[in-house]
Amino acid sequence: MARVSILVNGRSYEISCGDGEEENIFALAEILDSKVAELVGAVGQVGESRLLAMAGLLLADEVRELRAATVGALENGAVDEEIFVAEPAPETDAVSGVDVDAVIEIMETLAIRIETIAEHIEEA
Repeated sequence: MARVSILVNGRSYEISCGDGEEENIFALAEILDSKVAELVGAVGQVGESRLLAMAGLLLADEVRELRAATVGALENGAVDEEIFVAEPAPETDAVSGVDVDAVIEIMETLAIRIETIAEHIEEA
């Protein structure tokens, strides 16, 4: 298992991840840091745990909206279902080349980790 150091809101966090997942974690951390920066711009520095919890909620909301939009588009026939089951690569989406389920799983895992970090910070 690998360990990486990510930077969110100017603070470093050590994160464990699967071997070979380091670059993916860095990319996800950039998304999280960007979301936290948006929040800081909107509400200010309201505490690390609160910012991380709010960012996690916003990202989870985006995931939920994307899921609903995808399901809605498939149900309405707006998107050809074969786009999502075509096999350009075994684990990727035919349109973007991204493994959507893996990204969602990683986001959910990160949300859990963020909540855990927030709890540890509040306890400190």
